[in-house]
Amino acid sequence: MFIKYPHVERLGSEGVEGITAGECYIFPKIDGTNASVWLEEGELYAGSRSRKLSHEEDNVGFYRYVMSAFGHKLYDCFWTHDGWTLYGEWLVPHSLKTYREDAWRKFYIFDVYDRYEEKFISYAEYAPALGEHDLDCIPPLETVTNPSLNHLQRIMMRNTYLIEDGKGAGEGIVIKRYGYKNRYGRTTWAKLVRNKFKEENRSVSMSPIEHKIALAFITQGRVDKIVAKMKAEKDVPLRTRVPELFGRVWHELIQDEMWNILKKYKQSTINFKLLYRHTIEQVKTCVPEVFG
Repeated sequence: MFIKYPHVERLGSEGVEGITAGECYIFPKIDGTNASVWLEEGELYAGSRSRKLSHEEDNVGFYRYVMSAFGHKLYDCFWTHDGWTLYGEWLVPHSLKTYREDAWRKFYIFDVYDRYEEKFISYAEYAPALGEHDLDCIPPLETVTNPSLNHLQRIMMRNTYLIEDGKGAGEGIVIKRYGYKNRYGRTTWAKLVRNKFKEENRSVSMSPIEHKIALAFITQGRVDKIVAKMKAEKDVPLRTRVPELFGRVWHELIQDEMWNILKKYKQSTINFKLLYRHTIEQVKTCVPEVFG
């Protein structure tokens, strides 16, 4: 049964309020595409973030990878843990290009969901089991109780997991407190993203609210990921799909971020026509080669 992976909330948002009050596992956040695998009635299945995959829709080669020799490791694991769904990152190029050459096109597991128990299980429980079957799982950078924001930012800046030597830090970190449920009764993790942190500290105090929103939420990473998905779906020049690119960025902004926007700018009136214009300008800034 396909189960969509929960949305990871920005640290500080209402959806993860109180998550740092206890023992937290701090994991590196890597910049690939979300994927999952599970066993159902003796058959191996694979999924992207939003759907079950097939030969025709294989999530940038992930389905083929799962159904190759790699699948034998998964079968061995599911033989003793058939109720598990493994979630991870299929590492293919998106916005971050500084990963080691030997890191690409592999599946890095970052969460395990027990469908029988209907809960995520802890790293301490699943890591040894996955290790027995030579499956890669992302290790925590640190385990810390009641971490401060400054402490988390320091951890984030020393995250070099899978990064080439001398090429800086990774995308960010994910904060998990096993057993945590937010005010809505959901298990949700928090993220702190390096590029996002820089974006939010830009000096835009004199800009209209619509410009501030576009700068804060239409990031290079977001646009690059949408562009990568479009290229994977259809091998045609992006110049011929500009209206679709604008539409997909706009759709993701409204669908995924509107709640965060309203919380962040709750005292403001938003002109959506103007916001759309600033969204287009920000997209053009992120992929200037398409409009040159």
